[in-house]
Amino acid sequence: MGIIRKTESVGALLNEFKNGSNAISAITLVKRLESKFNKTTVYRVLDKLEDDGVLHSFMGDKGIKWYAKCDGCSKSEHVDLHPHFQCVACGKIDCVAVDVTIPKIPNREITASQILIQGTCEGCTSK
Repeated sequence: MGIIRKTESVGALLNEFKNGSNAISAITLVKRLESKFNKTTVYRVLDKLEDDGVLHSFMGDKGIKWYAKCDGCSKSEHVDLHPHFQCVACGKIDCVAVDVTIPKIPNREITASQILIQGTCEGCTSK
């Protein structure tokens, strides 16, 4: 992990991820923090935290960018290659701790991969 300056904006963003393992959309983060920081600051800090291996991002449905906490990543390498599950009933997205093998493609170098699985979460299935 790189050196993260503990600014008010960094602290506020990290606090959003402190109590849960669910992913949070960039749009939701901007709305939650709009009384403290402008949109540009939120996106700049999200980019910095991702570059430093603290958060990872992925695209949800409708092209919305989501962020979740990293596990074991560093400034030089993201190792959290895993699928994300999005509930079609409540919209919750979380990281799924299962092994996924990304196939090798001849004459290509894969540098990133995103897998979004959609269905109904445990909370919505039991309703």
